[in-house]
Amino acid sequence: MIEALFYGILTGIGLCLTFGTVFFSLIQNSVDNGYRTGIKIAFGVFISDAIFVFFAIFGTGLLPDIHNFQKYMAGAGVLFLLVLGVSNLVKGQPKVAYPKTRFGNLLYYFTTGFFLNALNPVNFISWVTIASYIRSTLHYNFHQVLLFFTASIIAVFLVESSIAVFADKLKKVFTPKVVLIFNKVTGVVFILIACQIAYSNFLK
Repeated sequence: MIEALFYGILTGIGLCLTFGTVFFSLIQNSVDNGYRTGIKIAFGVFISDAIFVFFAIFGTGLLPDIHNFQKYMAGAGVLFLLVLGVSNLVKGQPKVAYPKTRFGNLLYYFTTGFFLNALNPVNFISWVTIASYIRSTLHYNFHQVLLFFTASIIAVFLVESSIAVFADKLKKVFTPKVVLIFNKVTGVVFILIACQIAYSNFLK
């Protein structure tokens, strides 16, 4: 059980340090709007990962039987990332305006994290592949699998929340000019990942 816990934590840390869309969104929003916004994004990622892990553990047979379901999900992800990317390049911010109410604020950042994670098919495939590996190669039983994945998604949430806090602490370094450049770089990253998802699912 200790081994499952240890490997689960390491896997979670490794997964959230891949410098993908979530990483850049966490830093950008934490610098622009405070670390709490980054933690809300991380919570959206946590719930998304928890759903992925559920299906990875109990089987993809529980998913809706929709023809080309993965392509629909990939298409939605490409569109979502392109909108965020172009918005960053044009406006320097991920959205035109931010919600003012507490609930609206929470919902906005939560859904941003959720969809950034959920609409990338690679994330779901990664969890399913990991589930297959620890069962077939490491021969984990159900309780070990459960502990492994619980440790993984909690580690992801804690590391991403730490990234948000760390980025917020570096606000002094992020002058308006640096923030503008970083936002545009983030926009380019979103667009490139959208192109990669599109190529992998529709052109390859």
